[in-house]
Amino acid sequence: MELTKLFVDYGIIGFLIFMSIVSLSIAIERFLVYRNIRSDDFTKRKSLELALTRKIHLIATIGSNAPYIGLLGTVLGIMFTFYNIGEEGYMETGKIMTGLALALKATAIGLLVAIPSVALHNFLLRKAKVILMEWEIKNDGR
Repeated sequence: MELTKLFVDYGIIGFLIFMSIVSLSIAIERFLVYRNIRSDDFTKRKSLELALTRKIHLIATIGSNAPYIGLLGTVLGIMFTFYNIGEEGYMETGKIMTGLALALKATAIGLLVAIPSVALHNFLLRKAKVILMEWEIKNDGR
């Protein structure tokens, strides 16, 4: 079961941190693209829309799946705690509560990844829609 503890601490939480870095990196890249994009360079609305929405689906995917990955870590951590209780037969209440609290950290980190990712996705999607509307206004809705 020590392997399970290491998997939760380093595997699940490490993966959640990686997902957070990916989400933030894509958001920064998209923000820079939006800041520097010249909508006049696009003759068709669909080509502008493709350029604006590229990669933001990844942020949404991270935002929607991070809580489940955190929950997986929590379930594995709770299983680890119950396994230890079963092995020892009797365990102090403090040790049990510490084990359960540590198991919940994976869910907390999953939420800390998901909430900003969803907010960034919504912000970027709104910004893309504004740029598209401005293009349509300039081009009479072509």
